[in-house]
Amino acid sequence: MTIPTTLRLGGREWPEGTFGIMAVINRTPDSFFDRGATYEFGAALRAVGRAVAAGADLVDIGGVKAGPGAEVDVAEEIRRVTGLVSAVRAAHPEVAISVDTWRAEVGEAVAEAGADLLNDVWGGADPRLADVAAAYQIGLVCSHAGGLAPRSGPHRPAYADVVAEVAGYVSRQAQRAVAAGVRRDAILIDPAPDFGKNTWHSLELTRRLSELVSTGWPVLAAVSNKDFVGETLGLPPDQRGAGTMAALAICAWQGARVLRVHNVPSARCALQAVRWARGG
Repeated sequence: MTIPTTLRLGGREWPEGTFGIMAVINRTPDSFFDRGATYEFGAALRAVGRAVAAGADLVDIGGVKAGPGAEVDVAEEIRRVTGLVSAVRAAHPEVAISVDTWRAEVGEAVAEAGADLLNDVWGGADPRLADVAAAYQIGLVCSHAGGLAPRSGPHRPAYADVVAEVAGYVSRQAQRAVAAGVRRDAILIDPAPDFGKNTWHSLELTRRLSELVSTGWPVLAAVSNKDFVGETLGLPPDQRGAGTMAALAICAWQGARVLRVHNVPSARCALQAVRWARGG
């Protein structure tokens, strides 16, 4: 299978060797990082404006906390994210809009509202999500969650070679997405640190990210303020900024195409430093 070297989402393009900055926007009251700071609609829309002004190429809107917590049904998730997608599309036509969801019903609602990418961090828990991306000709993130059910945590995960396991799984998911009709140039793969993995696994994936890049699929690196950064440094979420930038730079140096971050200005500086160091 020939894999295009340029990633295309909405009206944006990222050729091989370039970086896209994806800003995290949580419309949740219980986010592990911001504790609901952008749950209110106006606050979320203003956060998008700040992120775009700071240099974000994409925004990733989420309506459900990744970890265990209060139940959020399909209707409530749609309520949280769809109106925001519409408002962002109208206010920022130049930005690519991603929605963090594993549910096909939510995927269809946000695609109708103007989303460009469905970010499935749960490894294809609902295989119909690929059908939605195909039907609307938008992008899809194919990730590895170790077979976990959405919003559940790992229990003693074990892999003979975590990088080989992850690379094989996400490549197969990407190929299935193409078979379902998703555009080849709109697919990303994500090793998903912390999802179905312990800290050692997530560090190993960070060290060897080039092996995922070598599959040919554009790689999404979602390392921002993750638990593996915190456990490595012994720091809570609000003190993981420096560790995040180090992990982000390691991923970018190895060829990650899109970097998902909470702090856009710091990420932009870190990526500029990587460009200079690489002679770009």
